[in-house]
Amino acid sequence: RLAWPEVTASMFSVVTDTVLPPHALHNPTQLNYGMAVTDVDGDGDLEVLVAGYNGPNLVLKYDRSQKRLVNIAVDDRSSPYYHLRDPEGNAIGVTACDVDGDGREEIYFLNTNNAFSGQATYSDKLFKFRNGRFEDLLSDDINVQRRVASRMAGRSVACVDRKGTGRYSIYVANYARGNIGAHALIEMDEAASDVSRGIIALTDVASQARVNKYTGGRGVVVGPILNDARSDIFCDNENGPNFLFRNNGDGTFTDMAAQAGVADRYQHGRGVALADFNGDGKIDIVYGNWNGPHRLYLQSSQQRFKDIATQAFSVPSPVRTVIAADFDNDLQLEVFFNNIAYRGSAPNRIFRVMRRQNADPVITELNVGDASEPQGRGTGATVVDFDGDGHLDLLVAHGESASQPISVYRVNQGSRNNWLRVIPRTRFGAFARGAKVVIHTKQSGVHTRVIDGGSGYLCEMEPVAHFGLGTDQATKIEVYWPDGRSLARPVTPADMNKVVEITYPGA
Repeated sequence: RLAWPEVTASMFSVVTDTVLPPHALHNPTQLNYGMAVTDVDGDGDLEVLVAGYNGPNLVLKYDRSQKRLVNIAVDDRSSPYYHLRDPEGNAIGVTACDVDGDGREEIYFLNTNNAFSGQATYSDKLFKFRNGRFEDLLSDDINVQRRVASRMAGRSVACVDRKGTGRYSIYVANYARGNIGAHALIEMDEAASDVSRGIIALTDVASQARVNKYTGGRGVVVGPILNDARSDIFCDNENGPNFLFRNNGDGTFTDMAAQAGVADRYQHGRGVALADFNGDGKIDIVYGNWNGPHRLYLQSSQQRFKDIATQAFSVPSPVRTVIAADFDNDLQLEVFFNNIAYRGSAPNRIFRVMRRQNADPVITELNVGDASEPQGRGTGATVVDFDGDGHLDLLVAHGESASQPISVYRVNQGSRNNWLRVIPRTRFGAFARGAKVVIHTKQSGVHTRVIDGGSGYLCEMEPVAHFGLGTDQATKIEVYWPDGRSLARPVTPADMNKVVEITYPGA
């Protein structure tokens, strides 16, 4: 039998002062929002993008020699990352994915200048690495003529490979005012593009994909929720029902939220994450409602969901980002709620969701430790193992009502536990966001993860399936890509406590 530590031990220790001390360049005290994780500089390591609202966007890279995070988006026009700073933009949402199929992820920043809803005064940015630097595709003449740039007030952005081509569309959860500001779905128009010459023509296909809805869009998450492999989209909304868009397999979507029991029409969704909480192989949905009951929807048979949130878990709070991950590598998932101090203190919280055979999981509140931040103006958070020790690190951004620097937390628990990290790639070699990764183990059954293409709230997690294994061992990995292709490979003892890359079949 596997033993779990007592609840009293704290989960997180703050390491901001050693890893990312407040600094005008590296960790400015400004209003920040979303965070996303990708390989910005193409060296194989993962960097953290930060959406700066009243200051520049940041690109945080772990410097192994200094053992700290440094901002490589410096105020120097000769820097390849200079344009990513975009200090004029009021950035809130950020996501990264390979839009054009060149094997390198583009970076989308959602700007919401001078507007809560409806029309904004400054467009979003979609940066591609071209001519030795990041350049904004939306300001290319071809895309200006196509009027594809969103000048709408929005919130979250996420990536979806809607047709299984390995090229991603950017789903933009705009915040509508009446009939201004429908949700957008921006992708490359292949017929009008020439990727080899860097000509990327963009188009908004939301209407043909049937996702051009008007609502108070808030959180978005993408993965094989109702489908076995194809990417579906869940949106939690404000002042209206949530959407659960089932991928029909032909590039179109059908909203199944009401039938699935996740419409939650009288609440106001914020942070959201996907996970398989009970080990049945079906993808479940967890999200926070703004000062309303938080939900943990287990998917049961016939694609219906039931809320198993306990009273303590569901307690209303001013919630922003929600993260589901195994922080202490003990085989059990945790759910982290990042709350924003709003009309008083609002500490962050963490719960363990412990699997049981033939019964619903047991939800237990854990001691969040230093990551409590009762006065934190939390606006975004992400997870990434930036130092390569096999433990997830937690970064929390702050802003909105007060300028506060970013916080960084390390996990205190489970340092001796086994782990396995799996990175599936697309046919083009980019991160296969939306792919499903399943591992089989010797003792604890099957564990499932979805490669994140946008979640939390305004955020995107690392593009890695992170499995904590406790004292268990993995025996097999299965990967399911958004086009339905799959691959299985055995896991040897030599693979344990390592990062395993999985190339696309035949690539």
